[in-house]
Amino acid sequence: MTVSRGSAPRSAPQSPSAGAAPGAAADPAEALGRLGRSWTWILGSALATFVSGILVLVWPDGTLHVLGVLVGLYLLVTGGFRFVASFARDDPGERLPGLLLAVLYVLAGVLCMRNPLQTVAALSLIVGVLWLVSGILTLYTAIVARGLPHRGFLLGAAVIGILAGIVVLALPTESARALTRLLGLWLVLLGLAEVVVAFAWRAAPKRGSAAGPHGSEGSEGSVHSAGSAGAASWPGRAGTD
Repeated sequence: MTVSRGSAPRSAPQSPSAGAAPGAAADPAEALGRLGRSWTWILGSALATFVSGILVLVWPDGTLHVLGVLVGLYLLVTGGFRFVASFARDDPGERLPGLLLAVLYVLAGVLCMRNPLQTVAALSLIVGVLWLVSGILTLYTAIVARGLPHRGFLLGAAVIGILAGIVVLALPTESARALTRLLGLWLVLLGLAEVVVAFAWRAAPKRGSAAGPHGSEGSEGSVHSAGSAGAASWPGRAGTD
């Protein structure tokens, strides 16, 4: 009996340490980081962009209100992808640019769905500026990220995003139908570019295994910004080098 009583106090302090592991594994930031570093998350963002472009092009009622709602929903969904992707960075301070970009996407989505702002000029300005900023941030990530496999795919996606923003801002569109065609075509192109980046990232660990974990991490975080022309949200893992 004396031995059994003595063993109980010894096992008691071990229980908190055993319970610490489940608590650490349940860390929301860590879980979001693993999700944001997944190539399937990049692919999901790409498909959301591509499907949005198809819907904008084929929707039978091509009014400005419908266009504002569709584009607004696209921006809101993309903002959610950007938010998760920002947690791919290990340093909380490096997550700030991705989080700010996610907030911009959500804010732009809400503005596009507001009736007073559903004009050709307002929609062109909101979407054009957002694509331009996202493309520039993606281009910056593609240039400075070290050990980045398939850098050319990310550079191509960044250029497409920048061109999309410039064209939407500079090309005069006087009707809702013309703006619908313009935004729909660019969404389809951006979605296809993101799909290519997603599959390039999927193949990166196999082809670039010699680069080590830092090289693969840099590629994945950067890649996600390419998707939906908001690539800057995916520079997440580039900073881990």
